[in-house]
Amino acid sequence: MARTKQTARKVPISRMSKNTNTLKIAKTPSPAKPKRDNSDTESEGEDQVTTTTTIGSSADSTEFADIVVGPGQMKIISWNVAGFNAVVGKGFREYVEKEQPDILCLQETKMAPAKVPKSAIPDGYEYHFIAANRPGLHGTALLTKTKPLSLKFGIGIEKHDNEGRVITAEYPNFYVVNTYVPNAGTQGLQRLDYRIKEWDKDFHAYLNNLKATKPVIWCGDLNVAHHEIDLKNPKTNKRSAGFTVEERTSFGDFLSQGWIDSYRHFNPDKTGAYTFWSYKSKARETNAGWRLDYFIVPNEFINSIKTTFIRSKVLGSDHCPIGIVVDA
Repeated sequence: MARTKQTARKVPISRMSKNTNTLKIAKTPSPAKPKRDNSDTESEGEDQVTTTTTIGSSADSTEFADIVVGPGQMKIISWNVAGFNAVVGKGFREYVEKEQPDILCLQETKMAPAKVPKSAIPDGYEYHFIAANRPGLHGTALLTKTKPLSLKFGIGIEKHDNEGRVITAEYPNFYVVNTYVPNAGTQGLQRLDYRIKEWDKDFHAYLNNLKATKPVIWCGDLNVAHHEIDLKNPKTNKRSAGFTVEERTSFGDFLSQGWIDSYRHFNPDKTGAYTFWSYKSKARETNAGWRLDYFIVPNEFINSIKTTFIRSKVLGSDHCPIGIVVDA
């Protein structure tokens, strides 16, 4: 079987080109009655979405100024973009230039490394893409202002690595593990056994072994809503991928080994905080969402996390960006 394709390229500094395709930011109208979310996969507060403005408009000039990054700190963003080419056409570069993350982790890029459009990468970022062996599926990417001490693509197990789901970047005080966790099944639960008995088993061991050498920041689309508070319609999704007892139990068992869901740690009772909305049934308009995207850290590292946030108003994908500010 062919090895997973990978690349590491430094972006040349060049003049910034204008992008007429701008990512949308949602405005909040009056609440509407939610509809059932029948998503089989996978915002702070009860955001409702019907009207939009662009990131570049004067009304949104301070949209991303709410998160303060102090000296010796880094802002890390994670986002399932549901196709890099697609989000590039919706203002990806403009969003990154506004947000200014120090590290940006992308999932479901569906992008072969050799085909990455250099013009889509903002100035000053080193970028690394990994692709699945099957074209047009899965994939992850890392954009970083600070050159990592080391990079690893995959976890060293071919049956997992051929889907391009993991990039591990080492920094002086922590690892960042960017992950697109396998979905248990978009048509039924055909990959549930693989997800629980193979992927979770091997990947959780990888994280625990890594943690023994240095703190780990695990982020990405983890394809699980851990508790009922983490999705709008738990009662109707008991056997939906991402909310099965098996997936939730496996995730909970991993957390019990000394790991913390950073967003829920700081927002234990926050409702309506979702990161994914199915394209079906106008789920985003009614905030019938799921929280599938996470930053997970070791218990002893939680005090290094200064802020957690969800960019629920940033459109362009069926997921929205999430972020943390961390002592670097």
